[in-house]
Amino acid sequence: MKRKEFIRQLKKDGCILLRPGARHDIYVNPATGKKQPVPRHTEIDNL
Repeated sequence: MKRKEFIRQLKKDGCILLRPGARHDIYVNPATGKKQPVPRHTEIDNL
């Protein structure tokens, strides 16, 4: 999956950027409080 597609899906689900990092950006869902690190690679492995 492409990084941009993954971020687009996170935002659609209500997540916001908590903070940028050196190797990952951290997104958080304010409704649930769950955090999701997003690597800076253009392709992200599907888990």
